[in-house]
Amino acid sequence: MSGEEEENAAELKIGDEFLKAKCLMNCEVSLILDHKYEQLQQSSDDPMNQVSQVFEKSLQYVKRFSRYKNPDAARQVREILARYQLAEFELCVLGNLCPETVEEAIAMVPSIKVDIFFFSFV
Repeated sequence: MSGEEEENAAELKIGDEFLKAKCLMNCEVSLILDHKYEQLQQSSDDPMNQVSQVFEKSLQYVKRFSRYKNPDAARQVREILARYQLAEFELCVLGNLCPETVEEAIAMVPSIKVDIFFFSFV
């Protein structure tokens, strides 16, 4: 994005780097961190020596705010939302927050287009 243009997430003016970035929902991060935690436990006699406090807090956070607990549910949510040609960050915000109505989704992510959504979030 050029220095002259002002960033505005509501209009998807956020810069090419951000638009092209791969984003993950909390549930996806939780699955990745859980897997890494298990690897660390198996590779050490004392797993707490291997796990930093930041890692531990990050894992606690994403577990607390994950709406979906199993990998299949996370995959299905991503597949369903991907049908609507959302930017990565839009998909992840909606997947994390699970709005119940179109109006609520638009309030959370103003850059989405009303005509894209013909369904309600559950």
